[in-house]
Amino acid sequence: MDITVTPPTSPLPIDRAFCLSMVIKSFKGRRNVEVHLFRARWDDSANSQTDLDSLIGAPFDPAHTDHKGSRTVILESFTDTERDLIINYLKEQYSTRLTAIRSMPLTFPVPLGLTGLSQAQVSKNIGFIEFERIPSYSLEIPLKGLYDLSQHPPIVEG
Repeated sequence: MDITVTPPTSPLPIDRAFCLSMVIKSFKGRRNVEVHLFRARWDDSANSQTDLDSLIGAPFDPAHTDHKGSRTVILESFTDTERDLIINYLKEQYSTRLTAIRSMPLTFPVPLGLTGLSQAQVSKNIGFIEFERIPSYSLEIPLKGLYDLSQHPPIVEG
């Protein structure tokens, strides 16, 4: 399994600033499915501890200027300690099922108008893995994963 943790190139303005993903060898009939991991819940205090709006920059698209999704992207992120706990959990529990674990810091300022992972709509191809529903999940971090099966080749061509 390839584990890549990209360190920040400059000091981060907030502790909760790390993204995390994993690649599952075989999942729901698809090969090498990338799952984007995120914090499923957070305290309202996390929302007010930092002036999140000061961490949000110009939009990629001037038509998308809602700050809620960009704030959610920040709140869904992990601290470096949480990231390391999750990586160790995944290594211990799923070493034979994963091909990669990747982490990198968010880039600040976060663009205005983004959509948080938790805001994705479930469909035929898009869904969530709810780690808290897995009996062996032992971390205190409310962890979910978002996947999009349409982005990955089927195991058996039809």
